[in-house]
Amino acid sequence: MDQNVNAATGADAISSPEPGFAADITSSEVPISMLLDLSLPISIELGRTSMTVQDILRLGRGSVIQLDRLAGEPIDVYVGNRRFAEGEVVLLGETFGVRVTRILPRANAVEEIAA
Repeated sequence: MDQNVNAATGADAISSPEPGFAADITSSEVPISMLLDLSLPISIELGRTSMTVQDILRLGRGSVIQLDRLAGEPIDVYVGNRRFAEGEVVLLGETFGVRVTRILPRANAVEEIAA
């Protein structure tokens, strides 16, 4: 996409070569419909820990790494780098999944970005 500045109004104008797409958008806001098909990475965090290099070098097949969460505690769901929700691990046939149990309020998400 090419981005041009409209000299008369100072507003951004975005042009797209796609057929059927509006030639220019002079609003400062992007229509939400343009964002709906974006693909974002989702990460699931079961827990965290720290280990010394010596302990890491001792790891082998069958080693167990203890995490900072208790069994049954919610896991974190990240969208991009933002903690977005909490959930629980479920089995879907032979694969793992996550059942979302709580969407975090926006205020909490903003505070976590700053932290």
